[in-house]
Amino acid sequence: MKPVVALTLLLLIFTVGWCGSAPTLERFEFARLRMGTTVRIVLYAPDEPSAREASGAAYARIDEIEAVMSHYREDSELSRLSATSGSGPKRVSPELIKILRLAQGFSLRSGGAFDITVGPFVEMWRKSRRTKQLPPSGELREAAGRVGYRNLALDESRSTVELRRKGMKLDLSAIAKGYAADEALRILKAKGHPSALVDAGGDVALGDRPPGKKGWTIAIDEVPGQPGTAARKLVLSNRAVATSGDAYQFVVIGGERYSHIVDPKTGLGVREAAAATVIAGDCATADALATSLCVLPPNEAVRLVESTKGAAARILRRSEEGIEQLVAGSFPP
Repeated sequence: MKPVVALTLLLLIFTVGWCGSAPTLERFEFARLRMGTTVRIVLYAPDEPSAREASGAAYARIDEIEAVMSHYREDSELSRLSATSGSGPKRVSPELIKILRLAQGFSLRSGGAFDITVGPFVEMWRKSRRTKQLPPSGELREAAGRVGYRNLALDESRSTVELRRKGMKLDLSAIAKGYAADEALRILKAKGHPSALVDAGGDVALGDRPPGKKGWTIAIDEVPGQPGTAARKLVLSNRAVATSGDAYQFVVIGGERYSHIVDPKTGLGVREAAAATVIAGDCATADALATSLCVLPPNEAVRLVESTKGAAARILRRSEEGIEQLVAGSFPP
């Protein structure tokens, strides 16, 4: 029996030694301009070559998404689809119909506060922000006839999309960056780097916690846009965080402060919402919810968050008394 015991002990020592030889992970960070913003990737890897290879693959995936979903690029699949509005159903790629279906789901759940057909209003409001003049009422009425998520028809069985009214223009800016962050993180995990973070201009997708840490530390302003206010720190992993609001993008017209976020019902920038920070299971959901919460009345905003599995939010709204805070779900105190 002694040789067997010795062999077992030898195997145990070999196994322990092998497990203890795992490579030390180092932190690597990359930043590139993508989708009209800076996309930052942080990951933990055993060496720089593997980190660069994984981040390169993640950025390549973002490039693919931008080629499909950009509303700025005339050659994107989204722009080409908008150019066919009013001319019947058109076949689209599986990726585009996937994101359109996801967006339509948020439109239904938010009662139209989230609406990717808002493109005509967005173009008008972009001009108003430059000129500091409200759009003429006649132009608003005309554009309203080309806006409305119910005029967007999807047939997934045939992979077709129809924009039922001529002059419609789709705008995925309130969900595409979150979706891209999710996809980039998925690529990093597939490359063997689960401890990673992707920040697409404030839409943050988080993987496994960093080595030796409780989670990723995400700082959000206690009162966005007000210097000197304390930052709130969130410690999270395998979650997503997105913030929308008017802290840095707004215009004052006639003494009224308007956000860059357009209300699909009025065609004008929203006025009461200061910011909404959302924690969710994926970044596309967090991104879409954050925009919706800035448009919805307070009670409806809270209901939308609490009806979304795993979501939590902090909503800041402007009033005559100052900034008011609403909390929905289990948002960290």
